[in-house]
Amino acid sequence: MQIFRTKSVEQTLAETGESGRKLKRTLNAWDMAVMGVAVAVGAGIFSVGAQAAAFHAGPAVILSFVIAGVVCGAAVMCYAEFASMIPVAGSAYTFTYTTVGEIIAWIIGWDLILEMLMASSVISKYWGVYLNDLMHLVGIEFNTNMVIGSFHIDIAPVIIVTFFTVLLVLGTKLSARVDGALTILKIGIVFFVIIVGFFYVKASNYQPFIPPSQPAAASSNGDVSGVFGEPLWQWVTGMAPSIYGIPGILSGAALVFFAFIGFDVVATASEEAKDPHRTVPRGIFIGMCLVTVMYILVAVVTTGMVSYKDLAKADSPSLATGFELVGATWAAKIISFGIVVGLTTVVMVLLLGLTRIIFAMSRDGLLPRSLSTTGSHGTPARIQIMGGIVVAIVAACFNVDVLSDMVNIGTLSAFTLVAISIPIMRRKRPDLHRSFKMPGNPWIPIFIAIACLWLMLNLTVLTWVRFVVWLAIGFVLYFGYSYRHSRLGRDELLEGGGSLPPSQGRA
Repeated sequence: MQIFRTKSVEQTLAETGESGRKLKRTLNAWDMAVMGVAVAVGAGIFSVGAQAAAFHAGPAVILSFVIAGVVCGAAVMCYAEFASMIPVAGSAYTFTYTTVGEIIAWIIGWDLILEMLMASSVISKYWGVYLNDLMHLVGIEFNTNMVIGSFHIDIAPVIIVTFFTVLLVLGTKLSARVDGALTILKIGIVFFVIIVGFFYVKASNYQPFIPPSQPAAASSNGDVSGVFGEPLWQWVTGMAPSIYGIPGILSGAALVFFAFIGFDVVATASEEAKDPHRTVPRGIFIGMCLVTVMYILVAVVTTGMVSYKDLAKADSPSLATGFELVGATWAAKIISFGIVVGLTTVVMVLLLGLTRIIFAMSRDGLLPRSLSTTGSHGTPARIQIMGGIVVAIVAACFNVDVLSDMVNIGTLSAFTLVAISIPIMRRKRPDLHRSFKMPGNPWIPIFIAIACLWLMLNLTVLTWVRFVVWLAIGFVLYFGYSYRHSRLGRDELLEGGGSLPPSQGRA
């Protein structure tokens, strides 16, 4: 079985012009940058930093953000090089298919489907939760939750998912314009909150900057639950679970890495960018810089307003907690509004990313080819509608938890493989035009891969268990369907003079 067969870059690019399966190129560099900011700046900017400070790193969470930002930024450069060579939908899935083979590409694609499906469902669910909170804060007594018999249904996720599904079906450019307006609004809210927060900062709250390491159970928020709650590397080495100190900074970096996800989603839209060889790298870099600056500033304000020890006393610490502790309760309304706007844009980009991954895998035959047809608006309407329905049902009818670690491990695994693929592709195809090149090849890409792997090892044992189970399901599907229906395998069989089953002979 040739499970490591690879697609040529030329074949990959040629398939973007396939009749009935062609996406329209309408996005510019600003659209791509806004898309990255839109998905990376959501509710997390108001909560992830506070939680990492309270239960992982203290004021040194600032270093956690720097570490995560550097790793993500370096990984993004790898994405930029590939996007400048292969501006095709699918992001890491497509990149790995041309370098390390079909089975690895399937693993990445399968994992990204889960991450984006779960992330979009969870974000849609929490959009409804925060919308209800905002209405309560401003004095509007209305609840989007409905009870039908024994079922509890939240109609808010259905509304937001339906709205963006319709926009995405009508055209990616139209969706990007709406998304851009909302993103500019939420950036303004974030910087307003940061500026106000600086007036409450006290230098004494940064002391000690790196709190001494201590057992996790001593001041945990209750999330650590036995073996499954331990970082994998601590469990493997037998090291006692701890928080703060250097281990806390590293585990904090693994947690706040969730704040930087989204730029791989930007790469999934490469096939819809105008002049992608320049547009995509520029858009990714601009967006990455904006996000990194905003998150570090929020971390500085959060840890400067109140002591990390006070944050640790709260059940779910956030930036709003900091304002409440200094008596600025009015900020809760602004932050709640910012969260609702922030989550709105995240939903759109995740729905886009989910469908583009499925579209790319379907066009390659690893999923049913009938899914990858495009409509009159140049969008994969069938996948978009089906994906929207699934996300809306999951978000409206099920109690979903924030699986940030699951999203992290999927993103980090993709980053790892893309980084490794850079030196492989340089050696394999040095003749390809690259409008942007990752500096320091091969050592910096290898270092990036090791850094991403290290962050993965700082995720919990339970996260790894879930990850392995999902991959096992994916292997069953690959060997049961995808391997036999792969277009690459079909082409190789035809070239060798073989015959195809009827199901593979059809387009």
